Amino acid sequence: MTGRSRTMRAPFYPPAAMLEARLLRLDDQTHEHAHDHHQLVLSLAGRAEFEVNGRGGEVCRMRAVLVPGDAEHQFAGVGDNRMLIIDLDEQDSSADDLELLARLFDMPRYPALDADFQNLLSYAGAELARYGSDTQLARSLSGVLLRALHVRLFGERQPRTVGPLNVERLDAYIDQHLARRISVAELAHVACLSPSHFHVQFKDSLGLTPHQYLLKIRLDRASRLLRESTLPLIRIAEECGFSSQSALTTAMRRYLGLTPKRLRAVQ
Repeated sequence: MTGRSRTMRAPFYPPAAMLEARLLRLDDQTHEHAHDHHQLVLSLAGRAEFEVNGRGGEVCRMRAVLVPGDAEHQFAGVGDNRMLIIDLDEQDSSADDLELLARLFDMPRYPALDADFQNLLSYAGAELARYGSDTQLARSLSGVLLRALHVRLFGERQPRTVGPLNVERLDAYIDQHLARRISVAELAHVACLSPSHFHVQFKDSLGLTPHQYLLKIRLDRASRLLRESTLPLIRIAEECGFSSQSALTTAMRRYLGLTPKRLRAVQ
């Protein structure tokens, strides 16, 4: 506690008539949609590919998609997946809620999801799976997810350079040494901080621990190489700092919901 007072806003609870939350699996066939309501798609397990107004991206445990109303979009699930889909209509919304929706859905977005948000999502998914027929619960959980996402995208946050922590410098170092093991103590040395102080500042700045951040960068690089190159899997694993092809496969299956071979096959 810092002792500093802060004005607390109530969570965004949209009227029941304007919200529908559902859990479903997206099949492998490409579907094309256009509708007049906004849509937030989150992954509880597995992965799906989206293209919204020509902008492509993926939905997985680490990334969501915000689809503005009237935006043309295509999507297809990839293997086994389980999605939480929230549909939102602006009708009968308050002025504050309209402002929130306007900011979230002013353009297609694929926001990254930090570990705390993923835990919140897992809780919401479990509650909806068990009590999904309770419309008040679905409304409240969806509102909390939307507000939590809005705070991460537009709320008060630390800049990319916070005091002695220079994230751009760390990114450059990670990129240069990604093919080998990188310890937290090593990154703390680059940042000129003690390991404990570095860990706290890093988590406060980026919403991820150093280990989580490194894993995300490794998986992002591996996914890009699988899509854009013909390198063998063992070589991609080596270049992205995984100890073996098996370690890469295990990480991708756990965090992205598919294997490297499957990801390459669907491109």
